[in-house]
Amino acid sequence: MRILVACGSSGGHIFPALALIDSLKPSVDQILLVLPQKSRENKISITSLRIEYIHSANFTLRLSKENISGACLFLLGFLESLRIIIKFNPDVVVGFGSLNTIAVIFWAWLFRRNTIIHEQNVIPGRANFLLAKLVDKTAVSFSQTAGYLSISAKKIKLVGNPLRSELTRVKKEEALDFFGFKAEKFTLLITGGSQGSHRLNTVCFESIASLEKKDKLQIIHISGIHDFVVLKDRYTCVGVAYKIFDFFPTMQYAYSIADLVISRAGATTIAELQRFGIPAILVPYPYAYAHQLANARVLESAKAALIIKDEELNVERLNGQLLQFMENPAKLDVMRRAYAEFKPLDAASLLAKEVFDFYR
Repeated sequence: MRILVACGSSGGHIFPALALIDSLKPSVDQILLVLPQKSRENKISITSLRIEYIHSANFTLRLSKENISGACLFLLGFLESLRIIIKFNPDVVVGFGSLNTIAVIFWAWLFRRNTIIHEQNVIPGRANFLLAKLVDKTAVSFSQTAGYLSISAKKIKLVGNPLRSELTRVKKEEALDFFGFKAEKFTLLITGGSQGSHRLNTVCFESIASLEKKDKLQIIHISGIHDFVVLKDRYTCVGVAYKIFDFFPTMQYAYSIADLVISRAGATTIAELQRFGIPAILVPYPYAYAHQLANARVLESAKAALIIKDEELNVERLNGQLLQFMENPAKLDVMRRAYAEFKPLDAASLLAKEVFDFYR
């Protein structure tokens, strides 16, 4: 049994792929993970796995030096993908979206290998939208995604978004000790995803710095690598209990004590919020076809989260919302209970089952 898994470089692609691989490992002889070259730069630790890297780059059809360079890298990745498919000779190929998976899935389809893709977001990305027409199955995280795909409903499998097995609730006392925090304080978690968000970092810090009653707060801020040094220096002057990280792999500790999360609305973040049932202020990334807004509305419609659009995010608005949540614990309780609307799915196991079904 030989399975190839291909994904993009962001945590939103890699973490679901790794969760699937963990579910496959006990029963699969050989697994190969294919990643873009730029994923070598991120801080996501991947061990005990066979990995191949291919070139990839975003480009448009407009004539420019950057687009010509991007197209050349994409074509190079196409040839590298062909070599990988021939050499590894997989039985099943699983793609998790991103431009670099197009070549891998295309060659797998051409060589009549079993193919399945997984779409993490409500609105499919461009790569998965195109590949859904080729592959044998399309697994989705949200039931709403079916409405965006021009394929037979029989090929769509609702599995949820695979999360790492270690993302389970930790005892509150243990998590508080981990950060050196106090039980009586309001714990705020700020995260812009694995890549970080400069806008979220900037407005959230300015809000906290100017907030009344900030002595009642304790902050976990995951900034991403680009803003980390500056923010770390600035926090020392604010007079608030805080822990700041450029990247934080053990999110279960943060989620287990967070009273409120302020974050972007990537698909993995939404799935993690659902697992831990945490009230959230979501500020969707406004670009990339506004797919994060569609993700956020899943929680907003259940009254588990509040959406602030990126262009409406400012210090005054955020301060007002933070004070409301800090002074009204009952409001947070209502939002926590709203998560009961979502049926828990063991997404990694369900997706693994779809892979194993090819062997029957």
